[in-house]
Amino acid sequence: MSKSFSARELLLSAHSGKRLSYGEGLFLLQEADLLDLGWAANEVRRRFHPDEEPVTFVIDRNVNYTNVCNAYCTFCAFYEPPGSQNGYVLPYETIKEKTRELVDLGGTQLLIQGGHNADLGIEYYEDLLGSIRRDFPGLTIHGLSPSEIDHICRVSEISLERVLERLIEAGLSSIPGGGAEILSERVKKIISPAKMSAARWLEVMESAHALGLKTTATMMFGSVDTAEDRLEHLLRVRDLQDRTGGFTAFIAWSFQPGNTPLSRRVKQLTTASDYLKMVAVARLMLDNVKNIQSSWVTQGSALGQTAFGFGANDFGGTMLEENVVSAAGTHHHVTLASMIDCIHQSGRDAAQRDTQYNILRLYPKPNQAVAGSMEFSNTISGITTKQALNCP
Repeated sequence: MSKSFSARELLLSAHSGKRLSYGEGLFLLQEADLLDLGWAANEVRRRFHPDEEPVTFVIDRNVNYTNVCNAYCTFCAFYEPPGSQNGYVLPYETIKEKTRELVDLGGTQLLIQGGHNADLGIEYYEDLLGSIRRDFPGLTIHGLSPSEIDHICRVSEISLERVLERLIEAGLSSIPGGGAEILSERVKKIISPAKMSAARWLEVMESAHALGLKTTATMMFGSVDTAEDRLEHLLRVRDLQDRTGGFTAFIAWSFQPGNTPLSRRVKQLTTASDYLKMVAVARLMLDNVKNIQSSWVTQGSALGQTAFGFGANDFGGTMLEENVVSAAGTHHHVTLASMIDCIHQSGRDAAQRDTQYNILRLYPKPNQAVAGSMEFSNTISGITTKQALNCP
């Protein structure tokens, strides 16, 4: 059996609803044709989200309450070590002002994340979350990644379950997937040896799900990880989702090497094709995660839009403020209007959602045909695509 025929059979199996194994997913990531992957992933996406459904986005803001961090991740250009003159902890009045700007613009989600600051214990976070909840009762606080929660446990010497209970009582609504990077202990020992293990990330997420918190799952790929590591990551997410059903979405992005110590170890940067393959394989492998989000923050709006033809159904957040990726020298900016336009150019309606993917406002595409929209044939052989790469 030839490799191309094997890839075709696997893609048709995934299209029909068969669960792919680790080995099958690895073969597709390494051997399958990009556009064949796109066809199959787009067909699977249609099972979750028919073409009549809009591509969604959330109006949000990322507030980094502190940049002081003792994790020393080699892929990060944002953090300042303890004692640095450039380190900060934002005063609450500053956070309140930033949050007010978000709410005034119709935002519904505050993404609040920071470093592992040993001076901040559980009481700081309770006060911060409680103040935000008091001043903005209708806002979803989507914050504190598993690595931050693990850090709070260690600094405050409190159990994971109790830390989560106290954060929920203070106002935490959901948890982002930061700190996962690649869920491979081998990779983590290289890129973030002082940070939580892959097993601990999964433990935090499973505990959060058990307490009723919904979370996202993320992947940062393209540093020292291999295709095998990426498939291990996907299967660990899928296995946990089988047990808990707590992941609302999966988001992958490529390592941004600028200004980072890890850049010296990376031999080859990821390409647009690498990113689209990863999105497509994630859609095919994660048959129990409803939403796949594209990442315009790291990939740019054009490639983020192209991912709609490779299994993605969500454009992420408007991200009124972003500091971590930009610290690595990657600067992309998308306004609300241009985000909606990008979605319309792909031939789909756009819709604002909340954190739990409930539709808040629909933005129908213009009645006339959309020039440059992506079109996929219904057969693998000879698949064609028209990619709209002219987003503002």
